[in-house]
Amino acid sequence: MKIREIRAAGLRGATPQGGWQEELAPDDVVHTLVAVHTDEGPVGVGSVFTSEALVRGALEILRPLLIGEEATEPERVSERLHRATFWMGRGGTVTHAISGIDMALWDVLGQVTGQPVGRLLGGRYRERVRPYASLLMDMPEVLTDRLARLADRGWRAFKIGWGPFGRVSAELDERIVAAARAAVGADALLMVDAGGSDSAWANGYKWALRTARMLDRHDVAWFEEPLSPDALDDYAHLRREATVAISGGEVLTRRQSFHPWLEAGALDIVQPDVTKVGGLSEQRRIGWAAQDHGVRLIPHGWNTAVGLAADLHLASALPGTDLVEYVTGSPYVDDVTAEPWRLDGDGMLAIPDTPGLGIQLDPEALGRYTDAAALLRP
Repeated sequence: MKIREIRAAGLRGATPQGGWQEELAPDDVVHTLVAVHTDEGPVGVGSVFTSEALVRGALEILRPLLIGEEATEPERVSERLHRATFWMGRGGTVTHAISGIDMALWDVLGQVTGQPVGRLLGGRYRERVRPYASLLMDMPEVLTDRLARLADRGWRAFKIGWGPFGRVSAELDERIVAAARAAVGADALLMVDAGGSDSAWANGYKWALRTARMLDRHDVAWFEEPLSPDALDDYAHLRREATVAISGGEVLTRRQSFHPWLEAGALDIVQPDVTKVGGLSEQRRIGWAAQDHGVRLIPHGWNTAVGLAADLHLASALPGTDLVEYVTGSPYVDDVTAEPWRLDGDGMLAIPDTPGLGIQLDPEALGRYTDAAALLRP
């Protein structure tokens, strides 16, 4: 089965706020779907966390390497793409685009073999996984209401991030965290994301250590991106000194970028993003390396329904990946599939068990945000 065509379609009109200081206009495209069409009919879909214009530019470079390639060999084909294009900017836009292509090829392989992608990645350690509701921070009274409503809907794990945290005062930071803990209850998982990859981030190691101690008092499960994403040595020191778990890695791409962080003992939890890191092929290899270093992989996923499905399959195939990120209130996650995502009575999501990624995009619903027909039609 050969690759016949690759198409891209950006999602627009309902892009959720990302929270960073220099964020683009709300309708700017930061999520792009990629479809790989084969000569025998199956179509695989992937997701890329970058703009449609950049993905289309990358596909102009990648298309000659892809057309006519075997569509059921995702890991080999993706590695070929990485190696053939390293000199064009390893780790940037081209790598992001390969992420979506790789995901789509795993989807094709699953459809052809009649197996869910998680089984093809190595086996299913679990049939369901706990999603954590991911939302931006706000002032305590506003955030409390949002969290309480999510808890009432059955969510049992939450991550709050960015917003005013670390940007106003230590007193406000603690009020926000205390209010969040009160809203979700003592038994819920609560995580805090400082958003240290923000271009305007100004806090350093000593702030991070003081804040980590505060978070530990409120039983926060992990402290995400407390420092600039290039501050490897400070991360390693912080991880040794802090009692709360330290997480990060969402801006890194390809497995080679993660090795120094794992070897330095800089993270308790590593968070590659399947839509940027190089796809499921890379994410799985990072998970194996993390396991060898005693580090958990919990995927970053400010995402789409397609990216979420990929994360669920990875969670089925790695023994320590027992949580996935779920950006709440995004139509690109909630409103584009034929079957909506549903929490069970324990606040868990079932991992799809049908062939491929196991989700069916609803062309009519997807059409509200992109040209779904152009993406998916034979």
